[in-house]
Amino acid sequence: MGSTSGENRGSTGVGRRDLIKRSAALGLAGVPAMSFLSACASGGGGGDSDEGDVKGDVSKANPFGAKKGSKLDVVVFKGGYGDDYAKAWEADFGKKLGITSSHTGTQEITGKLQPRFNAGNPPDIVDDSGAQQIKIDVLYRNDSLLDLSEVLDAPSVDDPGKKVRDTLIPGTLDPGVQEGKVVALNYIYTVWGLWYSGKLFKEKGWEAPRTWDDFLAICKDAKKQGIGGLAHQGKYPYYINVAIMDLIAKKGGIDAVKAIDNLDPKAFAGSDAAEAGIEAIYEVVEKGLLMPGTNGLTHTESQTRWNQYKAAFITSGSWLENEQLKQTPADFDMKFLPMPLLSGSEMPFEAIRAGSGEPFIIPRKAGNLPGAKEFMRRMLSKEWSTLFAKEANSLTILKDGVDPGVKLRPGTQSTVEASKAAGSNTFRYLYPEWYSEMDTAIQNASNELMAKRIQPKEWLKRCQAAVDKQAKDPASKKNRHE
Repeated sequence: MGSTSGENRGSTGVGRRDLIKRSAALGLAGVPAMSFLSACASGGGGGDSDEGDVKGDVSKANPFGAKKGSKLDVVVFKGGYGDDYAKAWEADFGKKLGITSSHTGTQEITGKLQPRFNAGNPPDIVDDSGAQQIKIDVLYRNDSLLDLSEVLDAPSVDDPGKKVRDTLIPGTLDPGVQEGKVVALNYIYTVWGLWYSGKLFKEKGWEAPRTWDDFLAICKDAKKQGIGGLAHQGKYPYYINVAIMDLIAKKGGIDAVKAIDNLDPKAFAGSDAAEAGIEAIYEVVEKGLLMPGTNGLTHTESQTRWNQYKAAFITSGSWLENEQLKQTPADFDMKFLPMPLLSGSEMPFEAIRAGSGEPFIIPRKAGNLPGAKEFMRRMLSKEWSTLFAKEANSLTILKDGVDPGVKLRPGTQSTVEASKAAGSNTFRYLYPEWYSEMDTAIQNASNELMAKRIQPKEWLKRCQAAVDKQAKDPASKKNRHE
């Protein structure tokens, strides 16, 4: 989710995985999120951090007055993208500004950071992603996040004549918005969909499917040959929701996406697109086209079996290639595939779920706010964006953010090509970032469906109930997907 990120997502999304975030790419940690909410109700309040002795001289090159000799506390979700990229950033930050960093790379974001937020001494900058992400909406409701407008309105490192926000891919700030304020910077440009091995497909004579019928035909042929059709990361239902929600979006068009984000009373129940999408996924389950055992596997376990050619397809976001570097055979030829089309789909085959994942935040009570703001500003420079691409095999939200000489791996290159083919035909759900409790309820329903403990009608009923419950919260009226 991380994002994007091995357990996110996502997206947020996108991810990173709560996508993901996620996203994100990426929200799976409903219980920790609520325990954090309860804890914050009785502590962690107060005003902004006192910049005091961490404030240096302000200049055009140093608009926030990041002070030489000060220290920065950086915590990074060590998931699908690893954390080597952050270490490279921190080394450059120290070299250029004389600011040293303490670095923590972890998947235990809630476990390590919840006590620090509660005590009022959070880190300076955090990649808040993964299955143990502290939910952005929870942090926002507890007044724990800095409004990032000052960073976004600062001069770009590469072109001081432009604001930072004007150098970013349009729409990529949207997932980090809470009630009109950007409080999380979803840094990584993520695409979500299906993945396959170019080598396996060539050996079997399979063509990448463009329709759902063609997808099912490959899954059936794979089963005959002792290979699973579709693998998914069963212990993290965020991933199968990539397929489910993409099918709904492409079938019903952007209006189907907005209906869910905007908590429509017919978002699921009474939605032809939602019914078609979930029936399509259930057919894979009912006909035994899942990779055997996939429902009981973690993300890395399922992905590793896919790397061993035990399944034709898997769902994920574009962090997948970097996350599986050690498990992927050299000649695997990883490829990204937009979700194949159901009959009568409103969106074209090339349409993809794409956008920003892997949310970075600056806590409002960070001890070194000037340094944290400057660090984030430099994250959005071409130099640091290229460093990220080299270390994490993924793209950032910066327009043309990678130096032309950087060679990308096959999977990452295929996402670049898919993004170009999609053009403006991209979509992104915002409900995972806005409503983490609702997102968790939808994921739980999908988990039950994949295990055949419920059927599509019950899935639709449970998802609509989650939407209706969220709609009763007065705060929900402050968010709107236009």
